[in-house]
Amino acid sequence: MMKINPSEHENDVENLRVQALVNLEQGAVTPGYSANLDEVLYYLNEALATELVCVLRYRSHHFMARGIHAKGIAQEFLVHASEELIHADMIAARIVQLGGEPNFSPDGLNARSHVEFTASKTLAEMIRENLIAERIAIDSYRDLIQYLANDDPTTSRMLKEILATEEAHADELADWLDDFPVTNVSEIFSK
Repeated sequence: MMKINPSEHENDVENLRVQALVNLEQGAVTPGYSANLDEVLYYLNEALATELVCVLRYRSHHFMARGIHAKGIAQEFLVHASEELIHADMIAARIVQLGGEPNFSPDGLNARSHVEFTASKTLAEMIRENLIAERIAIDSYRDLIQYLANDDPTTSRMLKEILATEEAHADELADWLDDFPVTNVSEIFSK
């Protein structure tokens, strides 16, 4: 076991106190925060827009779903929409914690989002579009987690939690596609 010299420990604690007083108004963003804060806030606002577009798309699909399989899937669309809203709230709270301003403006929402809002006509199209969006979100979150590495462990941990839910959504949507087979990949892009 390593022995700690009490006088060195007191100096370390005193240094922490001095550092804590620097830019006190920045709250959680201490001098030890090593990520590029402006970039992190920019990427988090993109993630927020992505989640908000997903909420709107899932809710739209919940109400517009028709067909023999629609009732159960429509209900799951609503569950997914609620989970995406929780993600948006988590991201917005983190943006504020980092001293930023979450951008909830509908102006430019699609441009800030990594995914598109789609008004699909059939249940199969809805499932495909939601699966495409989930796969985009998964890769976006993986990239952002890798970008943050160890520079912002709190944001990284939050994004890993969101990523796990997005992967569960994608898995569920992929299972539903078994009931709606696509004959070829070009069908997805021709819609």
